[in-house]
Amino acid sequence: MKYEFLTHTADIKFKAYGKSIEEVFENSALALKESICGKVKIKANKKKEIKISGKDFESLLYKFLEEIIYLLEAENFVFSKIENLKIKDKKLNAEIFGDDSKNYNFTNSVKAVTYNEMSVEQENKEWVSQVVLDV
Repeated sequence: MKYEFLTHTADIKFKAYGKSIEEVFENSALALKESICGKVKIKANKKKEIKISGKDFESLLYKFLEEIIYLLEAENFVFSKIENLKIKDKKLNAEIFGDDSKNYNFTNSVKAVTYNEMSVEQENKEWVSQVVLDV
């Protein structure tokens, strides 16, 4: 399982899973994408590069997901897949592929990522993140 949505009173809450820190970040982004556009299939016609840094994994995940929301709101870019995601020394580099959001019919109810209940932890040999999205 890449991710699962959890019950939350007012917002969207999910847990994402991965065998590596990179995989849990990628699966967190996929959960965000589903929260934004449901099951709409997005083409990979354009590429964007993301380079960010954080003080810990939570701040790095927060900034990564916020960058995806920013690209949608400011540049009308909705992503479909992520490649070459690397995390080293609390720095993230990734290539994301997607398309112009005007080519699709969905209603984005996600306003922002929150730090509320956010976590990124290694449990046994698996990485797990938990995120609450403000809608």
